[in-house]
Amino acid sequence: MPKPIQESQIIQILKVNYAIDALSTQLLPLGADMNAFVYKVNAKPNPYFLKLKYSNHEETHLAVMQLLHDSDIKEIIFPIAAMDGKLIRQTDHCKMIVYPFIDGQNGFEQKLTKNQWIEFGRTLKKIHTLLVPFSIQIQLRKETLSPKWRDIVKSLDVELKVKSENKIATDFKHFYKSNLTAIYRLVNSADELCKKIHLDANKYVLCHSDIHAGNILITRDGSFYIIDWDEPMMAPKERDLMFIGGGVGNVWNLSDEAAYFYEGYGMTDIDKTILSYYRHERIIEDIALYAQDILSFSHNEQSKLDSFNHFKSMFEPKGVVDIAFSNP
Repeated sequence: MPKPIQESQIIQILKVNYAIDALSTQLLPLGADMNAFVYKVNAKPNPYFLKLKYSNHEETHLAVMQLLHDSDIKEIIFPIAAMDGKLIRQTDHCKMIVYPFIDGQNGFEQKLTKNQWIEFGRTLKKIHTLLVPFSIQIQLRKETLSPKWRDIVKSLDVELKVKSENKIATDFKHFYKSNLTAIYRLVNSADELCKKIHLDANKYVLCHSDIHAGNILITRDGSFYIIDWDEPMMAPKERDLMFIGGGVGNVWNLSDEAAYFYEGYGMTDIDKTILSYYRHERIIEDIALYAQDILSFSHNEQSKLDSFNHFKSMFEPKGVVDIAFSNP
């Protein structure tokens, strides 16, 4: 995992590339991207939100952001262009993207109101019905029902047998083993659901792909924004719709909320097999990622503890596992 660069370097880069006179920066504990850091930049007259990325992959999400912006989707936070007009700057250290700083709370911290749920539904329907130019489509990931995460979870049996010196890792292994029946059921069910799905790329829509409560930013005036567009993809609409009522983070699991959302989204045929597959697969992906973090040789104990707590929360009553199993 990369280390944050010094504040003085960030301030200088912002001045040279964006003509922003930053007074100070504050590292924010946000996001799950291990190759990125985010900051609040204190500047006059307004603060900024800064993302530093250390990955080498192409920033195709910026083409999607441009499409959403040009399509008058107001519920996004559009990046600020550098002095050369580009939305991303490659520095000697990393890639830099600057946004306006929007003060608000995410959907884990604050519940959406009825009207916000309805508007959220309308907004997502607009996104799902956008005509995505071929030039953007060819840059985006396509749904393939990859077994990647299922294979990783299946392989964890070996690592679980290795004795660990780390207390968090040891506690994790005990908890994991106590939930083996549910974990095997998730993986086996996802395998079986996969066999029943016949993908039709002609029906793929533009999906955010990770539109859970943590990626909704709610402001004091009642506005909301869909944030973190790092992994958009072309996929069945159920890729996004599975989060509505899916219970990620033990929120968004009430029937009234789903009813309000679909009041805005409108009538639509939902493939229950695909929806169920996505709910299983999302949990399996999280199991793999949390396990990799906890069982790694990293000395970041706080990260391991956070991952363990998130892992345990998935198995709580009315959590994601319960919801996935209630919709076979």
